[in-house]
Amino acid sequence: MVLRTLLILLTAALAAVCPAVTHAAGAGDRFIRGIVRDSVSAQGLPYASVTVQPSGASAVASADGIFEINLPEGSMSITAGCQGYAPRTVPVKKSGINLYDIYLQPVATELRELEVRRKKYSKRNNPAVDFARRIKEAGKDTDPRRNEYYSFDRYRRISLGINDFDTTGQSAMLRRLPFLIEHVDSSDVDGAPVLNISLKEVAETVNTRHKGKREKVTVRGVRSNGVDEFIDRQNVQSLLDDLLREVDLYDNDITLMRNTFVSPLSPIAPDFYRFYLVDSTATVDGFDGPHISLAFYPRNKQSFGFSGHLYVAAGDTSMFVRRVEMRAPHDINLNFIDELIVEQNYDRAPDGSRLRRNDNLVMLMSVMPNTPQLYVSRKIGYRNHSFERPADADSIFGTLGDTHEMACAESRDSMFWVAERHLPEPEGESKADLLMKRLRQKPVIYWGEKILRILSTGYVGTGPDSKFDIGPVNTFASYNSLEGLRLRAGGTTTAQLSQHWFGRGYVAYGFHDRKWKYSAEAEYSFNAKKLHSREFPVHSVRLSHRYDVDRLGSHYLYTNADNFVLSLSRMSDRRFSYLRESKLEYTLELENNFSVEATVSHRSQEASGYLRFITADGTDLGHFGMSTVGVRLRYAPGEKFYQTKSHRYPVNADAPVFELSHVFAPRDFAGSRYGLNRTELSVSKRVRMSLLGFLDLALAGGHVWGAAPFTELLIPNANLSYTIQPRSFALMNPMEFVNTSFVSLHATWHLRGLLFNRIPGVRKLGLREVVGFSGIWGHMSDKALPTVANGLPLFPE
Repeated sequence: MVLRTLLILLTAALAAVCPAVTHAAGAGDRFIRGIVRDSVSAQGLPYASVTVQPSGASAVASADGIFEINLPEGSMSITAGCQGYAPRTVPVKKSGINLYDIYLQPVATELRELEVRRKKYSKRNNPAVDFARRIKEAGKDTDPRRNEYYSFDRYRRISLGINDFDTTGQSAMLRRLPFLIEHVDSSDVDGAPVLNISLKEVAETVNTRHKGKREKVTVRGVRSNGVDEFIDRQNVQSLLDDLLREVDLYDNDITLMRNTFVSPLSPIAPDFYRFYLVDSTATVDGFDGPHISLAFYPRNKQSFGFSGHLYVAAGDTSMFVRRVEMRAPHDINLNFIDELIVEQNYDRAPDGSRLRRNDNLVMLMSVMPNTPQLYVSRKIGYRNHSFERPADADSIFGTLGDTHEMACAESRDSMFWVAERHLPEPEGESKADLLMKRLRQKPVIYWGEKILRILSTGYVGTGPDSKFDIGPVNTFASYNSLEGLRLRAGGTTTAQLSQHWFGRGYVAYGFHDRKWKYSAEAEYSFNAKKLHSREFPVHSVRLSHRYDVDRLGSHYLYTNADNFVLSLSRMSDRRFSYLRESKLEYTLELENNFSVEATVSHRSQEASGYLRFITADGTDLGHFGMSTVGVRLRYAPGEKFYQTKSHRYPVNADAPVFELSHVFAPRDFAGSRYGLNRTELSVSKRVRMSLLGFLDLALAGGHVWGAAPFTELLIPNANLSYTIQPRSFALMNPMEFVNTSFVSLHATWHLRGLLFNRIPGVRKLGLREVVGFSGIWGHMSDKALPTVANGLPLFPE
């Protein structure tokens, strides 16, 4: 859900960036335009190549044959070429005319007759299948991580752009934004023009240790520029790291864009792929000598696999893979992904280990109809491979967490990036930092960015360096059966005011119950924050007090109870009480995603017009208080999440999450009318099942030790909204079941079109199969049943 929302917001930002036609040439350069034509039909030749001599500057023509290029000073001639045509060279015009019309002559090639007969494919006694098996078996002998220590420097560059960018249009918007042409490069898919609108670079060092299978990443530099600057950098990085993962050919499965593809070297690959030995004299760019090409194609084009080639040097008995080329077939229906291409190259270390040279991925995406197609390029370069023990190995592997970002990572200068950037940098990408500066000069872009920032963060800033943000905006107005129309206003301070002290709060008013509600919070963070108090990792002391409605049996995980989207519900529910709570919290969150939260609170439950607290002897309590002490332990190794100012949304559900909590309230202590002793435990994990999709599991259980009022018992969360709320029950009403012991299981199986993709006609609808199960077993102890002796309030009717 978070991914889909962010892609829609990004597409909206891209829609505001429209094509342009003019260009501001650099000093000493000349900017020219022209068209490459067929000399017979005079039609433009799509994607013809144009090269300037002697500088070697090149460009690719559009689908209409139109090209634009800078002529460096001293240029003598221009050469145009296209497959099936004889190349032609024309001299550079010395006059001021910058338009060229180049005609190419078709070249006819007579081919001898070739008869092709289809032979039934079989994996038995197939040398290609045996070749793939030998590559897989040799993988452990070339794995660099088999050494006790292995380290390397990694440079990652992710660029986003508008694909098939029109560089010849004459619309009013193009004339208003002429500088966009400076950010245009050529697509790695088909050579079409691409307008670069976002660039992210990361320079890091990776250290691995064979003992314990440990991997530590030190981020030495981070840079981000482009139209998506309205989204927090760390959130974007977490999403991209999860969506555009590195590809390990020797894994059984390859995970990209949250989909799992069967690897051509998987144990089930012979049953999943068709293998062919294509050519034993193939040449591979960057490597000497002939290579054997192993081609592979999914047996079923609708299955989640790749088609492509593996290249192994001819005569190499070690089966060392030099190059990988893979493409996702169009028939597998990857939602909004139209094209997905992966390329990798490997070098051989002296000990035979495979050293990754680069890992390149290119995607074309269509998020919404009638919007620009997105171009995504993820390029990774590797160098400085070493098997020596690092001098500071103890400090590297002794730190908590798998990733450590240096304090100066975000403030690196241009000299640092020149040294780290060992991949070729296209001219358009190199100017990404200038894009937003120019766009913000346009009022439409300036205000559009502000709106998109509000939608992505949920808060409204009060200035360029906002010290107080107003929000969340989705709680300004809502409706429920008890309060009727509810209006709310609030906000939170930011790190611009103080990096250690934070405050937040709100006031709300219900027009039906005619009551004011409020919340006030003060927090001291021991860690200096960059943006807001909820940033990872949290180490703070927080004091809060609130008075608001308590929706018993409808406590959601990832949203506010008064989110306006939840106002539309499937039934009317008035089982609300009023809760007055004062709480002191201490939170310690470590880099390895282990956290401890200790709380001391006093809670007072007050009756509403629809929910009263009446004991078995007929006494109407009106309200009752409880003073509690609680502790919560949470461990989620490898967890990534999208962090807002109010909530965290999980990004990679592959990480297991363990939670244990206990709340204790002594009876007749510090205003406690009743006692409480409650323990809860939960475990959640995503299980990937290769071509069968993946399964999201959440197992939870709890027990109340002794007697307690029904408001503090274990009440399953009922989902009354028309949205999907995790770990809630859509076929249950609030407080329909109340337990002192329970075990629940939530399972969701995503089949990813395993069945629908094979049904003609249905596949084109883009439907996906999702099978869900939510079940709970509960028990009510006799000790918690209201009696005259224990004085517990009766259950509501």
